Amino acid sequence: MLHVDIPTRAEIITLNKVRATACVSIYLKTTPLTQHADASRIELGNLAKQAREQLEAVGFDKRELAALMEHLDELQEDEAFWAEQANSLAILATPSTLRTYRLANDLTAMVEVSDRFHLKPLLRAITFPHSALILALSENAVRLVEVHADLPAKTVKVDGLPKDAASALGKSTLNDRSASGRIHGSEGQNVRFQQYARKVNAALKPVLAGLDTPLILAATGRLASVFRSVNSYPNLLPDGIEDSPDRITDADLAAAARPVLDAAYAAEIEAAKALFETRSGEGRATTDLSDAARAATFGAIDTLLVNIDTTVYGSIDETTGELRLTGEADATSYGVVDEIAGRALAHGARVMGVRKADLPGEGELAAILRFAA
Repeated sequence: MLHVDIPTRAEIITLNKVRATACVSIYLKTTPLTQHADASRIELGNLAKQAREQLEAVGFDKRELAALMEHLDELQEDEAFWAEQANSLAILATPSTLRTYRLANDLTAMVEVSDRFHLKPLLRAITFPHSALILALSENAVRLVEVHADLPAKTVKVDGLPKDAASALGKSTLNDRSASGRIHGSEGQNVRFQQYARKVNAALKPVLAGLDTPLILAATGRLASVFRSVNSYPNLLPDGIEDSPDRITDADLAAAARPVLDAAYAAEIEAAKALFETRSGEGRATTDLSDAARAATFGAIDTLLVNIDTTVYGSIDETTGELRLTGEADATSYGVVDEIAGRALAHGARVMGVRKADLPGEGELAAILRFAA
């Protein structure tokens, strides 16, 4: 499977609370092809140099700067680390710590320096992952297929996954019939499908545990509905691939999965936009940065959509939520939309990183409030 370690919501909340004399946030494109990793390592060196220059410009302590750069230099030289990458890499460093996250998303290279981490690109990674798993399920066979935007689809090895429905139940066929023509046994074929589906679901549990990756079901007829009735994975999409997967290659399954994923993401955004419009009429929505900063500080945001493509620099008072904009990037300012998102997450809000065109008003953010301002 693709080497990814996407942060959980809880991890992002924890990262948002980090405060240090210097927090360096680096995002860069990487590749799962080890032979092409050198370009990413060179890019890391260039971005680390930019971070050092910003810190030197504000007279940052030389010992702490040396410690921070040592973390980044050691990472750049770690051959084993670069041998197992995904499509993008997030590096979050302070003079005393370094964290990395390998992401399936294709992110733009950037570096941010402040007293806190810049986390907005990670929000996109957990909002709309560009990867999926496909459960190709029929009476005759079952397999789990992993698909990514920029890589060939491939079958994932799953220990204990049944070979087919009949062998899963210790039978030569599911269609053995008694002299009366009825399906043999009191349970009937539908119950046999349930037994088969439960065995498939049980085998998938260890593989899917802790993942947020969407799961798409490729199955038809009664078996599709039976599996949905026993499935325990919360990220099974409501729409699936409604063709028998027996003669469909992994590559063709991946192609069929893309419109299913796109439709799921589009429906999620449209539902959030429709709720924003409804709440606007009730005085429970805003696109104003100052209002959103105060609302996030006091836990008044229920759902927040943020523009992941731009950064607005400034600061937000920790106690009052008062917004101050600086208009430029330096080691003494930070992305205020990023900070609003972090505060909203800490108070239990749902936060989505989206493109500008998907935002009501096409501004920097859209906040749905828990109560009228």
